[in-house]
Amino acid sequence: MSELLDQDDLESALKKHPDWELEGNSLTRVIEFEEFMEGIDFVNDLAEIADEAQHHPDILIQYNKVTLTLTTHDAGGVTGLDLELAQRIDNLVD
Repeated sequence: MSELLDQDDLESALKKHPDWELEGNSLTRVIEFEEFMEGIDFVNDLAEIADEAQHHPDILIQYNKVTLTLTTHDAGGVTGLDLELAQRIDNLVD
């Protein structure tokens, strides 16, 4: 199991990942697409990455917006696993 990140590590990580926000014990990011199917295609690509990492985000699809929430449930908050997946998601989006 990964260890929880302390507040200093979280603040440092958020500077490197400015599109992500800390909400409670999770990292969240909202990505807006031009059309619904672009969001669906993104989620399908993300599913492969998440499955490969064996770390899965919560995904909310609202028409052309996809909200992602990352947390390590067994640890009760944000760990290095979440930051690694956040980076892979950023690479996929950019």
